[in-house]
Amino acid sequence: MKMNKKIAFVGAGSMAEAIISGIVKSGILKKEQILVTNKSNRERLENIKNKYDVQCILDKETVITEADIVILATKPYDLKESVESIKEFIQPGQLIFSVIAGISTDYITTLFGGNNPVVRAMPNTSATIGYSATAISAGKYAHEVHLNQAEELFETIGTTVIVNEDDMHTVTGISGSGPAYIYYLVEAMEKAATEAGFDKEIAMELITQTVRGAGQMLKETGESAAVLRKKITSPQGTTEAGIETLNKYDFEKIVMKCVKSASNRSEELGKSE
Repeated sequence: MKMNKKIAFVGAGSMAEAIISGIVKSGILKKEQILVTNKSNRERLENIKNKYDVQCILDKETVITEADIVILATKPYDLKESVESIKEFIQPGQLIFSVIAGISTDYITTLFGGNNPVVRAMPNTSATIGYSATAISAGKYAHEVHLNQAEELFETIGTTVIVNEDDMHTVTGISGSGPAYIYYLVEAMEKAATEAGFDKEIAMELITQTVRGAGQMLKETGESAAVLRKKITSPQGTTEAGIETLNKYDFEKIVMKCVKSASNRSEELGKSE
């Protein structure tokens, strides 16, 4: 499947690169249909160009006027300045996607000062390999056709769900930041293995496949995490001993607080609008 659209990325950070990488690998767009610009970092644009063979241009007017869809992928604190640098080139009806954590579609609409449709998306960096979990919500001027276009694009880098925008802070805490929590767990498991004298490379091979397998079990069996956990937790067995230690240190509460902290930070970013 191909999209007959040109897409402009405003911002060339890690999230923009993850999405670009996933789109290029999917083949849904030709490389010349992808344009990238940023505030002033020529070196970063050159790096993206060399890596993905997409169009990287500092001239904002060229990038914006050629695009059908503009994707805002800046840091939250750079958004206002970035919009100021491109708003005069935005065309009536031009579709705007935002992948900026914490920032509402209403605020983006206000910054542009028009009634362009804005769709907010929260992917994660697993987009790089086509395994992002992306939540999508519509701004007040966005309609079903715009959500469909967002789904079409973001499904090339993983799975998508449509949510109410009020839920986006929770989405940020769960799937937006979620990969980092998994990586942190893997770091701890790797450290435990190596401190026990186990080979690091073998440990990583086992841990990586374990994480991958657990994810596939959740996806394919349709059983809840609680049910799957109980199935491998035999009374007085090794898994039970491990789980008891996690319970002793309030692992469940720690993870819940972790998600809540990320969600709260997303809300704080929104309040700084």
